[in-house]
Amino acid sequence: MGITVKFVGSLRNLSGKSRMILKFENPVTLKEVLNKIIVELPALAKALFDQELGDPRPNSLIIVNGKEISVLNGLETILKDGDEVVFVPVLHGG
Repeated sequence: MGITVKFVGSLRNLSGKSRMILKFENPVTLKEVLNKIIVELPALAKALFDQELGDPRPNSLIIVNGKEISVLNGLETILKDGDEVVFVPVLHGG
């Protein structure tokens, strides 16, 4: 089964890709997809994950099939064949 992952803005520049397709045998959680992304593209680890929290949500808006993950099941959202995950970087300023 294939899950399409898209990177927007600075995440596209860091990853060197605008999209990638990850292959899995069975449905997986969004957290498992994130772990596989980091294994395949380690340069994204610091950009995707808040280092203090170990969580991607402060640094990225994560959209699964057009819905932000806070209205789904967060990082435990189950993904299946054909699903699309989009990572949009969140800018912080002060």
